[in-house]
Amino acid sequence: MNRFRRSFVAWLTLIAAGWPLLAGAYPLDGYEKTGIGRLEAQRLIQIGEMPGKKRPSGELLPLEMVNLRLLEHREMELPTPDPKLTARLKKLLGPEADRYGMALLDLSDLENPRYAELNGHQHQNPGSVGKILVALAIFQALADIYPDDIAARENILRTSMITADIFSVSDHHSVPFWNPETRSVSKRPIQQGDTASLWTYLDWMMSPSSNSAAAMNEKTLISITHFGKRYPVSPEEEQKFFDETPKKQLSEIFLEAIQDPISRNGMNIEELRQGSFFTHQGKKQIPGTSSYATPRELANFMLKLEQGKLVDEWSSLEIKRLLYITERRIRYGSSGALWPSAVYFKSGSLYSCAPEEGFVCKKYHGNKRNYMNSVAIIETPAGQDRLFYAVAVLSNVLRKNSAQDHRDLARAVHSMLLNDHPQKPIPPGERAPEASYGVGFIGYEEERRENLLKFEIQEALVALGYEIGEIDGIIGSGTRGAIRSFQKAQGDPANGQPSDALLEKMRKVAESRGLSRPAPEP
Repeated sequence: MNRFRRSFVAWLTLIAAGWPLLAGAYPLDGYEKTGIGRLEAQRLIQIGEMPGKKRPSGELLPLEMVNLRLLEHREMELPTPDPKLTARLKKLLGPEADRYGMALLDLSDLENPRYAELNGHQHQNPGSVGKILVALAIFQALADIYPDDIAARENILRTSMITADIFSVSDHHSVPFWNPETRSVSKRPIQQGDTASLWTYLDWMMSPSSNSAAAMNEKTLISITHFGKRYPVSPEEEQKFFDETPKKQLSEIFLEAIQDPISRNGMNIEELRQGSFFTHQGKKQIPGTSSYATPRELANFMLKLEQGKLVDEWSSLEIKRLLYITERRIRYGSSGALWPSAVYFKSGSLYSCAPEEGFVCKKYHGNKRNYMNSVAIIETPAGQDRLFYAVAVLSNVLRKNSAQDHRDLARAVHSMLLNDHPQKPIPPGERAPEASYGVGFIGYEEERRENLLKFEIQEALVALGYEIGEIDGIIGSGTRGAIRSFQKAQGDPANGQPSDALLEKMRKVAESRGLSRPAPEP
């Protein structure tokens, strides 16, 4: 084998596993409940007590605002595919539509849900999307042991400690380590000997998509299944079990534990399955089988999640919280069109290259296979309900930047649904729903005050008799022209800019003319 061929095979081996990127999940006020350290770090950044980058508004929902939205619609099933909506999806995908499998469940109007499906039964290796099935299996195992004791389940998640061992080898993805004493976060790949709670390992698996964390969670699943209420046992007893139990028996325990919950929770094991460990050493220690997913069954997973039917309502909600992006958005979830949205998301890629004249192998541009998989639940705007939909996309478009492709597809789908569900007309003199956007968000008060000022300026202009159109919080040409007119009438510089001082003056003038009521005394 020549040197080029050897290096190319090494490159192929490296990239075949795919490269998930950092994409943090779980609400930022969840530290006290879960002990997941990075949440506290980002919360402190958000409220201005630590330096760092603040997150977009769609990522700032507190625990109490992340809810299951179909608890009153538990009998709903995936509707019959809508031919017109499916045709529109196919048009969005373009000339290579046959290289995609896609399912779209539009629940924005719950009285008239819509479903579109293109190549809905197309099987593809799910890559890191399969980690949602690891989470499902762990929550199922805990529920089997403690069916009526949520506190006991939470205690296991928060206090049982996992120490990375040979099963974690190897993975290059960095995870966050929080030091509460120095109020600092460091990031690096998981190493053997790293100890953290089960809840933290679940977060590391679902947010930075660490394969090492996933493999340790899969090993933990076996321990929970075997030891039952005795879990967690001492490290020595656990190690003895894995050392003395034949591989074949360990494999049988693992496959039953990770696959049985799929059928038990009403999904089709022929279309959705995680069959192996996520690391090379994990596969070596405990052999598994193949993994696959279809768009339709992933959509079914998300439907049952929102209905509280994955294990039970508590488990479904915790899985949804683990999917809530609160750090870095990637791929489908990183579209700018989704910035004000709450995005519940998992993604996985698997790409590889073969020698081809004139072709340069690059990240997410495989010419042999170029899998990109995305599952997402979108709530737009976050905390409100203009749009509510779930989407699953499995693509294999060769030589194309699959990450950017999914990002652009997210923009197109979102725009289509916004057009299908236009904003309801705003009655004269009333505020648009956006005026209440951000209420209760974490560390968003300053931005919310800035946004609210725009609505209040418009309200004051209307009270003074200026024609500006809808009170929508958008300082467009009409609103700026009205501000300038008011400023000129008052003998002030006519800059057309909203400000607190301007609002105060407008209110005083309106009150003096009997056009608005005075503010109540504090």
